[in-house]
Amino acid sequence: MDSEVGAIENSIKGYLNGNNKNRDRKPCESYTSFDYCYNYFYSFYRKNRIRELASPENLQMSSLQLGFYLASHGLMKGSSFLLKKSLANYKDLIITISKMNPGLWEIDVDSYNRKNIQLLLACKEDINEALGRENKPGDALITRIMLGVFANIPCFDQYFKNSFELRKVNEKSLVELRKFYESNRPVFDSFEVHTLDFLTSRETDVKYTKAKLMDIYGFMDGQLKKPKWKDDFCCSLDLP
Repeated sequence: MDSEVGAIENSIKGYLNGNNKNRDRKPCESYTSFDYCYNYFYSFYRKNRIRELASPENLQMSSLQLGFYLASHGLMKGSSFLLKKSLANYKDLIITISKMNPGLWEIDVDSYNRKNIQLLLACKEDINEALGRENKPGDALITRIMLGVFANIPCFDQYFKNSFELRKVNEKSLVELRKFYESNRPVFDSFEVHTLDFLTSRETDVKYTKAKLMDIYGFMDGQLKKPKWKDDFCCSLDLP
C-alpha cells in the first residue's frame, strides 16, 4: 500500500474507531458534535428553509447548536474572545448564515473550481464580519464554523496546517486541497460515513463530505508533524 494512502486510511479509521487518546465517534463524545450541528443546519437547506434559521422561533436554537459545537471543539478556551460572550453573541452570525447562498451546501473539495472557491472565500469574509473584525477571529474559528454549518471546507487549525503544509485560507491553498484529493480520490471515496442522529444515536442518510474526511485526515496526521508552509510559494491555479 502506498504510504500516503495508508496514512489517510489509518487516520480516518483511527478517528472513527478510536486511537490512543482519541475517544472515537460515539454519541456522547465531542467528535460527534459535528454530526449534530451539521444535521441541524443541513436540514434547513434540504427543506429550502434557510431563512428560517434566524426566525424568532429558531434563532436561539440555531445559536445553541453552533455555540455548543464550537465549545466542544475547544473554541471557547484560553484567549478566545468567545469565552466571555453570551449566546446572544451568535445572533448576527446566524442571521448572516441565513442569508447566504444555498449553493454553499453543494460545494465539496471535488468541485473546488474558480467560481466555488470565490464563494468559499466570500463566505469566510462574511463570517469574519459577523463575528466582528475587531475580535480578530482566526482561520481556525471561521473554517470550523464553515465546516459545522456547510461541511464544504476542512477546519484550518494548527494540526491541519501542519499536515498539509499550508498557512492561509486562500485560493492557492484550496487549489492544493483539490489536487491532494484528486491524487487520493480512491481512498477518500472508499469511506462512506453517515452522521449520527441526536435522538436515536442511529445513522442518518446524511453522509460526511469529502471536505470533512480531509479534515479528519489533516487533524490526525498533523498531530505528528511540525509546520512547513507551502503556500508561500507559487502554485499553478489551473481551475475551470
